[in-house]
Amino acid sequence: MARLYPKWQRKNVFKDYLKLYNTKGLTIEEYRDFEFERQDEAFRRSFLGLNEQRYYLDLLNPKKYYILSRNKYVAHRILEHVGVQMPELYAYYSPEGNAHFSNEVVSNCAALAALLNRKQVSRCVVKATEGAHGDNVTVVNGIEYVNGDCYLTLYNGEKTSLSSILGKEPLLFESVVKQTAQMEAFNRQSVNTIRIMTVLMPDGQAHVIDAWFKLGHKGSCVDNAGRGGNIDGCVDVSTGEMKYAVQFDGFRNMKEVERHPDSNIQINGTRIEGWEDVKSRVVGYQQAFPFCKAAGWDIAITDDGPVVIEVNDMWDRTGQLFTHHGWRDDIRDCYMKWKSTGVDYIMSRDCNALNMKRLNKVIENEWR
Repeated sequence: MARLYPKWQRKNVFKDYLKLYNTKGLTIEEYRDFEFERQDEAFRRSFLGLNEQRYYLDLLNPKKYYILSRNKYVAHRILEHVGVQMPELYAYYSPEGNAHFSNEVVSNCAALAALLNRKQVSRCVVKATEGAHGDNVTVVNGIEYVNGDCYLTLYNGEKTSLSSILGKEPLLFESVVKQTAQMEAFNRQSVNTIRIMTVLMPDGQAHVIDAWFKLGHKGSCVDNAGRGGNIDGCVDVSTGEMKYAVQFDGFRNMKEVERHPDSNIQINGTRIEGWEDVKSRVVGYQQAFPFCKAAGWDIAITDDGPVVIEVNDMWDRTGQLFTHHGWRDDIRDCYMKWKSTGVDYIMSRDCNALNMKRLNKVIENEWR
């Protein structure tokens, strides 16, 4: 990491990092990626780092519950059952074996092709059951059915067979979400989403703590920052205004933009249509999914309201760069309120940089 800084600055950077490590449990990767050497005091104080996040979420999203969101098939069915708007689920490919009495779970190519054909599916999204950052997600824009298989035309014009994409990992086949004209205009190849962060309190009340937008770019069918080149920025929770737009090509490699670099659509200053309804309904989604008391919702905005693409129990901390402030106070407040009820769980994430005894002391008594 030292090579990132000129020689005259390295000593001060190292001293600064040690202070943040000892007082916040900050990792060296976080110091580097989030450019702490140039952040103001408000961001440095409010930033929620990996070690604190794990500590709080062990209580708020314990292992026995967070597995309900990790598996996208399980999460889809639970959320749908409690009235959360989801894409239509066409099929679940499970290579481990068939599920009896199910009209959606199949374990081989011929059965999957027959199921998709029977449902007259011509377009779909294919995603891994467990995955993140847009990995193993593709959009199929055309399907030609043949005996025991089918040929797929992907979003980029490439053609492949269904049998060639099937392997040992489970896959979900879902409908392509039709987003609003406003959101589609930014990039037509991807579903452009809003990550909305929510917390659920012991009294049953929930609220939004932060939000940011994720827009795809030319040649990309996903909007995740981790795929490189996509556009991210803050959504003002109070007004729905989009601001601080950047083109993200990796940490320490962001370029500020006013408009989408491909479509030339204005981003900064644009207000998301129907924002109050979107926000209100996502608060209801959090209340309907109490297993994760702090959640990151990837939301597609449609003419019928917000549709959940997925719910995250251990969300990426990168959004703090895009919104220009951290989530520590909100997540810690939620943690402390649940802690005061006496609820407790066995710690399950055990790779904290600071030893657990010390971490417990500094968190419970506030970082010094």
